[in-house]
Amino acid sequence: MNKPLKAHIWERETNEHYVEPSWCSARLLEEEEFNGPIWDPCCGFGTIILNAMARGYGTYASDIIARRAGICDIIGDFLGLAYPGSGFDIICNPPFNIADRFALHALGSGASKVAMIFPTARLNAAHWLRGIPLRRVWLMTPRPSMPPGHVIAAGEKPGGGKMDFCWLIWERGYAGTPELRWLKRDTRHA
Repeated sequence: MNKPLKAHIWERETNEHYVEPSWCSARLLEEEEFNGPIWDPCCGFGTIILNAMARGYGTYASDIIARRAGICDIIGDFLGLAYPGSGFDIICNPPFNIADRFALHALGSGASKVAMIFPTARLNAAHWLRGIPLRRVWLMTPRPSMPPGHVIAAGEKPGGGKMDFCWLIWERGYAGTPELRWLKRDTRHA
């Protein structure tokens, strides 16, 4: 007997606001060491920022729209924003259609480390990854469901994602071959 498929296909979200499960950044912050305060330039509902705060990091949050009260420090397009100060590392779930621009802007901002969620299926076509200091790729398992923000705001429970995602990690000055690792959700983050 076949198990029914519970995959969802949603309409494209305005401003590319898709929400990752909390475990994605919670587990990343358990496995990756960051150097200073964390800036999420597309903070959405604040998932990454809240997990960074829980790990004791100072935080700075920006987005083009304030989506949750008390989370966003500044409203503005990341591609036009100046680096908020010295020592910030960047962790974000960017709009995938301009992820290359986000990565290059983040790397040019002065951050010593940058982490971005990216669709795994797009890696082999992401020629822009050549020549930039990609240190690590964390494949996330199980497959996280990342519904549009309006789905979460409506109180729907995410599940049944159809895409695989990974974290891309860049470190300033790194020149070697990127490592490939698994980032598994454990029972504490179910």
